[in-house]
Formats: sequence, structure tokens, C-alpha cells
Amino acid sequence: MIELVYDVHHQVTFRWLIALYFYFTGMSAGSFVISTLAYGFGLEKFKPAGKVGVVMATLLLFIAPIMLLLQVGWPIRSVWNHFTYLNFSSPMTYGAFLLMMYPINCLIYGYFMFKGDMKRTKIFGMIGIPLAITVHGYTGFILAFGKARAFWNTALMPFLFLVSAIVSGLGMMIIILLIRDRFFTREKKINTELIYTLATMLGWMIVFDLALVFCDISVLSIAHAEAKEMTHLLLHGELSPLFLGIENLLGKVVPMVLVLTPKFRSITTITIASVLVVIGILFMRFVVVYGGQVLPIV
Repeated sequence: MIELVYDVHHQVTFRWLIALYFYFTGMSAGSFVISTLAYGFGLEKFKPAGKVGVVMATLLLFIAPIMLLLQVGWPIRSVWNHFTYLNFSSPMTYGAFLLMMYPINCLIYGYFMFKGDMKRTKIFGMIGIPLAITVHGYTGFILAFGKARAFWNTALMPFLFLVSAIVSGLGMMIIILLIRDRFFTREKKINTELIYTLATMLGWMIVFDLALVFCDISVLSIAHAEAKEMTHLLLHGELSPLFLGIENLLGKVVPMVLVLTPKFRSITTITIASVLVVIGILFMRFVVVYGGQVLPIV
């Protein structure tokens, strides 16, 4: 009997570029939703964050596809093919249209906002909310459809992406507002009421995020052999410093304690918490993208 040995190394295709693509689309969606709190739902307290939110949402969404194109080597024709060769069983078909509709809506929404036309601003703000949610939710579906990848193939993946998008959007919004108020306004005075309100929202969204992560890892740990091996990598293996240390401890637990504990909460601690959150969610994207490919398909 002849024994054949193939020296084929396991390759990980997607790394930081795809993680950044997910990261920027998520932060864009989170920023847009926050922007609509004032101009869509009429909550005057959030009005100072409205214009900042739509500018952030638009800029981040224009950056995100660049990461995707860099990953695939700038084949512009492949982008066009998503519109000419439709596959309605693939979330990427819907994503292509969403990635066209959402930034256009952001531009129209921002135009009417800066023009002062509140009626049309509200209309396009309300249209933009489902677009913002679905434009990031579909990225979670892309991964969840990977049946052979134990870490990705969960119905929670779209919700994990959406909640983390709101968390990162809130964190970045707080940072931008602090910088604007401190250095780019006449009064050089921080709107503490708004910052504290956003910080409280950030804290409770982190609680929700951690609950989803706990559910995801709990089920993963008692599923089939590949899922258990993935759990070991996350909790005890090579990914544990990123998953436990940076993503969840520094990126979620510490910020949650800082912004929800009254004796710790101040502008300084809120700033630190926001920076940690933005870093933590970035590593969350990388852990999900890279971690899902670590185990070879057998």
C-alpha cells in the first residue's frame, strides 16, 4: 500500500483588511443611529451630536469599501458584477445595493440637516435607520452563512455585529464631541450633560454586548468537536489574550465599570472608557474574522 503525504499548509485568507471593513461599516451604522436621536426622533438633548454623527457615518462608510477593495486587489469589475449577476440567496447581493443606497441617503440626510430643512431631515433620517442597521447586519449574515466555520455559524452573529456597532459608534462619538467642544468651539466648554448621557448609553450597550458574547461562547463550548476546540482557542489558546484581555476585559468590562459606577465617572474616565471601547471593538472584529479561519476544514 502506498501512503501519500501532502504538504499543504492551512492558510488564513482574511485578516486585518476585512476586519477593518467590518469595523468601519459598524461604526458608521452606530454613528448614524445616534444622529437620528435628535433629527429623527426629536430628542433635543442629542442635537449637538446630530451633525457630528452624520458626518462620521458618511466618511466612515466611504472608507470601509476601500478596505474591501484592497483585500481583493482592486478589481472594480467584480463590484459591478454584483449588480449584473444577481444571486438572491447570497447576502452579498443585497449588501452591494445597501452599500450604494446607504451613503446616498446619508448625503441627502446631511444636506437637509445642514440646510435646516427639518421635515426632510426627519424623513431621510427615518429611512436611514433600517438602511444603517441592514448595511452592517448583512456583514454578520455573510459570516453566519459559513456552515463549515464553527465560530461564524451562529444566528447570533448579525446581532453581535449590530450591538458592537452601536458600542463603537457611541465610543467614537464621545471622543469626537469631546475634541470638538474642547478645541473647536468658542466657549471651549464640554457639554457634560450630553457626554454623561451618551456614556450611560454606552455602559448599558456594553452590558448587552457582553450578554450576547456570553450566550455565544456558552453554546459554542458544548457543541460539536470543532466548536469546543474553537472555545479552547478563545479562552485558553492563542486567541485568549486578544479575546479575553483586549476585546472583553480592557474593551468592555473596564469601560463598563468606569461609565456606570458613579464614583468613577468623570470626563477623564469617560474619555478613557471611550478610547478603550473603540480599541476593543476593533480587536473584536479581528478576533471574529481571523478566529473563524484558524481551524482547518477537515
